Amino acid sequence: MNKLINYIEGMVFRYRLSVILLFLVTTLFLAYESSLLKLDAGFTKNIPLRHEYMQNYMKHAKDFGGANSVLVAVCDTNDSIYNQQFFDTLKKVHDQLFFINGIDRSLVKSIYSSSTRFTEIVEGGFAGGPVIPADFNSANPQALEKVASNVEKAGIVGGLVSDDFKCAMVSGQLLELDPNTGEKLSTLAFADDLETQIRAPFENENISIHIIGFAKMIGDVADGAKDVVLFFAIAIGVTAILVYFFCKSIMLTVLPLLCSVVAVVWQLGLLTLLGFGLDPMSILVPFLVFAIGISHGVQMINSVGKEVVAGSSVRMAAQTAFRSLLIPGGIALLSDTIGFMTLLVIDIGIIRELAITASMGVAVIILTNLVLLPILMSYLKLGDKYKQKFAGKEQRSNKFWDTIASCSSPKVAGVILLVTVVLFGFGWSQSLQMKIGDLHAGAPALHADSRYNLDTFLITDKFAISVDYMSILVETEADACTSYEVMSAIDSLQWKIANIPGVQSTVSLASVAKIVNAGYNEANPKWRVLPRNQQTMVQDIALVPTASGLLNGNCSVMPIILFMEDHKAETISRVIDAIKQVRQEYETDTLKFQLASGPVGVMAAQNEAVTQAQNPMMAYVFGAVIILCLVSFRSFRATLSVVIPLYVVSVLAQALMTYLAIGLTVSTLPVIALGVGIGVDYGIYILSIMSSKLKSGMAVRQAYFEALKERGSAVLFTGATLAVGVSTWVFSSLKFQMDMGILLTFMFVVNMMGAIIVLPALAAVFWRKQQ
Repeated sequence: MNKLINYIEGMVFRYRLSVILLFLVTTLFLAYESSLLKLDAGFTKNIPLRHEYMQNYMKHAKDFGGANSVLVAVCDTNDSIYNQQFFDTLKKVHDQLFFINGIDRSLVKSIYSSSTRFTEIVEGGFAGGPVIPADFNSANPQALEKVASNVEKAGIVGGLVSDDFKCAMVSGQLLELDPNTGEKLSTLAFADDLETQIRAPFENENISIHIIGFAKMIGDVADGAKDVVLFFAIAIGVTAILVYFFCKSIMLTVLPLLCSVVAVVWQLGLLTLLGFGLDPMSILVPFLVFAIGISHGVQMINSVGKEVVAGSSVRMAAQTAFRSLLIPGGIALLSDTIGFMTLLVIDIGIIRELAITASMGVAVIILTNLVLLPILMSYLKLGDKYKQKFAGKEQRSNKFWDTIASCSSPKVAGVILLVTVVLFGFGWSQSLQMKIGDLHAGAPALHADSRYNLDTFLITDKFAISVDYMSILVETEADACTSYEVMSAIDSLQWKIANIPGVQSTVSLASVAKIVNAGYNEANPKWRVLPRNQQTMVQDIALVPTASGLLNGNCSVMPIILFMEDHKAETISRVIDAIKQVRQEYETDTLKFQLASGPVGVMAAQNEAVTQAQNPMMAYVFGAVIILCLVSFRSFRATLSVVIPLYVVSVLAQALMTYLAIGLTVSTLPVIALGVGIGVDYGIYILSIMSSKLKSGMAVRQAYFEALKERGSAVLFTGATLAVGVSTWVFSSLKFQMDMGILLTFMFVVNMMGAIIVLPALAAVFWRKQQ
């Protein structure tokens, strides 16, 4: 191995200028490619397409629409909707949504839709028509009164008209492909159209517009994610100041920053070359790559600085640093890369893209910060003035390191390990209470007071429907809607489901048929039942069109639609579990109640996918770290010394999530893997020095003291720098970024403390004979 490293070192430094030119050309090319990178958000990327629920959802999406819906509530801020200005505005909103690029025009619905009809019982049978008649004139008070009457008769109060008659709803479904280009529809462009073509033109002092749906939520997330540019600038500024105070050289400050920026440029350029965009939910990953690059860059400048102060020339110091850090730095970065790649096991597109983005960025750092950085530093001139700045520093530092090294003495180590065990036990008990899924109403990626969530709360409060709905897909034989046995089973199951806590209301073809049947019998409530006579059943369902979403063309699939009170994890879990239990008594060989379509069905699939992936992901992450540590140190004891503190911190991070009411979701699941992947670096750098000393027979405390002298200041500095950088995310306008900032700050700091305090305590136990 040493021969190979010496050979690589000789080749790299012999052709320094050629290597720099190669990096320059590659950087310019990838900088151009990165300029072409676009934000890319898609609905299907956020769902586990292989999950049973999503297979059912995709199978019937053409008949019943997808879960990617948009709701636009138009509200009168003064009195009620029955005035000319409101109806004129509602008509314009309906028409505008109809013509927005990407909307499925056949599924746009409001009281202005021709399919929105009322039915009333008159002498001689039924009478009915569209809620808004063809000759409607909003300036005519009598016409408004007629529409008000039709709304009541149509039974759409709570659906298309709010319970307090101050709002009306316009709803639609998004297409998967752009009808103009045939390519994948741009969710972000659609979200922007909702703002510029609907909210901006029609909202005024008398009319308020409220828009919710996945596309709008992602659009708001993308807008908020732009804050990351500010955080990136702040991080660079803060990091530059801290690095300068650490190395006391402007050039030694500039070079690691430059190499880390180059790593980010390479990462973004490679994403474009591979055909990826940057999703708003993973926009923080380039920042993490920059932060990881800085942490490894600081190790390099620390090593070079020590060699120069000790009397070496800058070039020889750079070569020594390259040779000594290539293996531990490469192993640490390889651990990060493989750790991030384990996220590929999760069958959700957005997490897989994050895994590719993060692992590719960290892999690039191996080249930019372990190869390019020492080459650039070899050209520097660090004279006597630089050495004078560090005069006496080593003596002062040695006193501090000697105090820290006491962590490896038997008595102190015993206390540290006892405290660690207590913390682990507490963290374990708390982590068992961690919830899977969203724990708050509204969009969890946004703050509760965001415009989107305020719109969500208003729509949920004023309407009996929202985007929080789920469909049970009743699969049976063709024309089964004329069978009393089938319709009765649907009706009975629907009644049981409607009484599950968390279900706000339900609707199905069976429940509508009962209302129609009563209508044929003078609206007598005693006749609100399913007729046993097949001809009567045909008569009842004949008035229900396929556009209602309650049946398909041949009546072989009939959804039961559940409108939920919210989409909190415990609500979804409770309802799904109850449905799985009660449906069994109604299912036959030809009648199946399949879960689940609709937005809440998607969330249920996501929650189950996250639950199934959580333990395998952690096993793969730690498995990769263990294997690489065994290969690197060739010692089971050394490997345990690195891995145990990491595992304790990951458990404590889960306990922190429980305490802060942060659920384990698609956006938070990768955080633990990211924290472990980056946190392992501290232990590897410390133990790479320590293990070689221990193998030579040196006592544990002395070996740890020597490791601290060599790497301790850089480990403390990088831990603090990383924590300071990600802590700025706490001020993000996006809640998921704030949550990530809190969790990563915690993991960076505590992993650093684990490497400095717990690792030597474990070493004191594992190498007892060398005390």
